[in-house]
Amino acid sequence: MKNIQLFSKTIVLTAIAIILVTSCEEENNGENKSVDYGILIENNITANTTWKSGEVYILGGRITVVGGVTLTIEPGVIIKGQAGTGASATALLIARGATLIAEGTEADPIIFTSVADEIQPGDVASPNLIPELNGLWGGLLILGKAPISADAESVQIEGIPPTDPNGLYGGNIPNDNSGIIKYVSIRHGGANIGEGNEINGLTLGGVGSGTVIENIEVVANQDDGIEWFGGTVNVKNVVVWNTGDDAIDTDQGWAGTLDNFVVISPGDECFELDGGEGIWNATYTIRNGSVQASAGEIVSEGLADLDNKGAGDPGNSSVNMSNVYFFGLTPGQYFDDNPEELTLSAQAALPADSLALSDFFLKGSDAFVTEVEQGANTVGANLSKFQNWSWASLSGALNEF
Repeated sequence: MKNIQLFSKTIVLTAIAIILVTSCEEENNGENKSVDYGILIENNITANTTWKSGEVYILGGRITVVGGVTLTIEPGVIIKGQAGTGASATALLIARGATLIAEGTEADPIIFTSVADEIQPGDVASPNLIPELNGLWGGLLILGKAPISADAESVQIEGIPPTDPNGLYGGNIPNDNSGIIKYVSIRHGGANIGEGNEINGLTLGGVGSGTVIENIEVVANQDDGIEWFGGTVNVKNVVVWNTGDDAIDTDQGWAGTLDNFVVISPGDECFELDGGEGIWNATYTIRNGSVQASAGEIVSEGLADLDNKGAGDPGNSSVNMSNVYFFGLTPGQYFDDNPEELTLSAQAALPADSLALSDFFLKGSDAFVTEVEQGANTVGANLSKFQNWSWASLSGALNEF
């Protein structure tokens, strides 16, 4: 009898424990689970959803906000991606027709990072990860219905397997609206999904001018910091710090403006500025930027590379670049362009040796660059836009600007 009573008690206690664990783990009608380090998101977002301030959300895979659905991320939310490569690379994908409302604030930015990061709501700087560590998860991808220059009206975005139909972007709606993204920092991303196919920190595919994107930071991404694939969206107040590849990359006839930006130590080019691919080309604007080409052990191989990759040869890159300040240059870096491809107005602080502007700014572009002493520039970014909310500012990485 005693053994039966003990056995019965054990069953009851086990049942209670299962109920308690289940009640603690399940949230949002059973779609998500609370784990000891945050709320685990394992499924695509198929109904309007809000991620709440004060919470940490864990991306358990490639999570898509599907068309017709809005994801709202409140100020101060931390989103952490689990480790994974290939088809298992974690990312947040905003599909065509979906909306992301991620409005952080200067006091409470929204931070995308890795599960290896011990950062918690209320923090800005990571307590345990250095700002050079990359490739720990994927990144943020926003796709829209604005025009692209590819031969097809819509194509599959890089970084997403072709088997996923949510990876399509492009269309014929220039003012397409994918939402509002403000005061967002994206860190330690760029996981590889295949040979030479990594995810950018922020990917913008066919994103329309109805979308608001401003006050964005990308830190330590294994691939590019921000890459535009066509579209018409304007972006302002950007910091790109320690990328493994290019800081700013443009493709497929992007027709927008990047205004007020800082580039710090990209692993390859500060800018890779490509023209249209396929059927047409567009002109875009890059203005009011400060570029530190190298620092520490991270050295940029180039300042800018302008290229046209279209099989139909619609024309070379058409870029209006103005009020950009370059410093931290090292021998062997160069701004490679043809004057007919670019309208340029810049200042540059050269290293203390016999090198001339023409050693860095090739093919006549030196005629549009003024040499200045470091710190004596009269053009460049408004650094006050990055104070308080960005890791780059709080770490002192902007002190030399």
